[in-house]
Amino acid sequence: MRPMIVFALLIICAAIGLVILVRYLEATGVFFPNKEINITPAQMRLPYEDLYVTTSDGIKINAWLLKNPGAKFTLIYAHGNAGNMGDRLLKVKFFRDLGLNVLIFDYRGYGNSHGHPSEPGVYLDAQAVYDYLKTRTDIDAHRVIAYGTSLGGVVAVDLAAHRPLAGLIIDSSITSAREAARHFYPYLPSFILHLRFDSLSKVRDLTIPKLIIHSPEDQTIPYVMGQRLFEAAAEPKEFLTSSGGHNEIQILNDPKTAAGVKQFLVAHHLL
Repeated sequence: MRPMIVFALLIICAAIGLVILVRYLEATGVFFPNKEINITPAQMRLPYEDLYVTTSDGIKINAWLLKNPGAKFTLIYAHGNAGNMGDRLLKVKFFRDLGLNVLIFDYRGYGNSHGHPSEPGVYLDAQAVYDYLKTRTDIDAHRVIAYGTSLGGVVAVDLAAHRPLAGLIIDSSITSAREAARHFYPYLPSFILHLRFDSLSKVRDLTIPKLIIHSPEDQTIPYVMGQRLFEAAAEPKEFLTSSGGHNEIQILNDPKTAAGVKQFLVAHHLL
């Protein structure tokens, strides 16, 4: 009996060790916040409001609102998993130049936002900035669009599932944490993941206009994930094949992507 007991204990220890490893990878391999903001809209001569919004669980989130005189729609920008909103100002300027108000925010733990990032937390952060816009008399809450890139695509999809949006743009994002884990860590059992990031199931029920952007040259998040999101999404939906790697700014570097985004917004009366 003793060898069987020892074998059973080894199996249990290995299982516990595997769970600990997966939790460690989740904690260290998803969020890469940078607390130092190196550039603000003021340094690009862009007028803006520096805001702090309190989430439903009491966390103060920093956001920038860049208004465009005469804009009818406001775009909420959910950025990727690294850096902070100061690294995204060229994209912010692109959307503002199209004729939109833009509200970009830092997730908890990023930039000047308080707290520590987590999956439930970043969802609450996006909901908080949306709810803040509803309090503004100079913003039409019925004309709010969400744009999310990479991790931000997951956040934008969840926001659309919990708040009424006029449109949604998902750029270079994953289908779910489990599918991403199978890609990045093929030898780890994805069923023990705590993270979900399940855009695939949420996007099925979103009946607002959706634009899904992905590049076949993306070496970080496979192009097939963008295709699968598009296939799963409810109508109306459009797919835009961009170019370049995951960290390139296709909206600025690829004229086809820039034109496709503008065409989507115009076609669905979102400008």
